[in-house]
Amino acid sequence: MGTNIGFEQDGKGDGGERPVLIVKGFSKNVCFVVPLTTSTKTNLYHVLIGIVSGRESFAIISQIRLIDTRRLINKIAFLDEEHFSNTRKTIRDLF
Repeated sequence: MGTNIGFEQDGKGDGGERPVLIVKGFSKNVCFVVPLTTSTKTNLYHVLIGIVSGRESFAIISQIRLIDTRRLINKIAFLDEEHFSNTRKTIRDLF
């Protein structure tokens, strides 16, 4: 996700990497993503998506953004249909 400003979710490490959930692809060049975290918070903006890379993970839907697909480096997992549908519904309910 790169280095961001203020309360935006930063990536970690030298490359600024952060796992994301791809919510919708618009073309081969751009897609909507939601940053993921292992931080447990109980609020409307942290949606449990299950186990990713062996850790319980949450989508931070308040940080949804459009990115260039060149930012995507590695595919680490597929989300099951139930968690993906729940996350998409929560995003739709925000708007």
